[in-house]
Amino acid sequence: MNITSTLLKDVYVITPAIYADERGHFFESFNELTWKKKGLPDSFVQDNQSFSTKGVLRGLHFQTGEFAQGKLVRVIKGRVLDIAVDIRPDSPTFGKYEFFELDGETNTMVYIPEGFAHGFVALEDSIFSYKCTAGYNKASEGGIIWNDPTLKIQWPITNPIVSDKDKELPTFESLFDTLKAQG
Repeated sequence: MNITSTLLKDVYVITPAIYADERGHFFESFNELTWKKKGLPDSFVQDNQSFSTKGVLRGLHFQTGEFAQGKLVRVIKGRVLDIAVDIRPDSPTFGKYEFFELDGETNTMVYIPEGFAHGFVALEDSIFSYKCTAGYNKASEGGIIWNDPTLKIQWPITNPIVSDKDKELPTFESLFDTLKAQG
């Protein structure tokens, strides 16, 4: 398992060693000892899985406070363009984002820590899986509209399929204006 830094502070790409033969293949999708050696969170409390048809865009989601989640994300089948957006005001990469293409062939994974908004667009019908460092808590959930005018994310799709809930998410600017006003 190879763990490498990205352009975003504290976000890592994980490339597993895949052992293949005529029967199929095998790889480790998580190893607590490897993560401990790298100084990464090694305690996950919830696993989630979703299926999205081609063109579905999910996000940009996050949780706050004691329920803030770090996520280890991967694609089991299909292909997605995954995104992490740094929403930590004190971070040197605050307001920056990075895309990661994930697929069920390479089994590349991404670790996105607490303090990031996360989302993805399905480039083909896809099964998406992620491990979370905290459980889901509705009162702690937040999000940023997928086509935010401040972030100017260059999605590879012009008319994504977006849930009604995600269409109503606030902008990056209004979200942080609200947080500043709260103290």
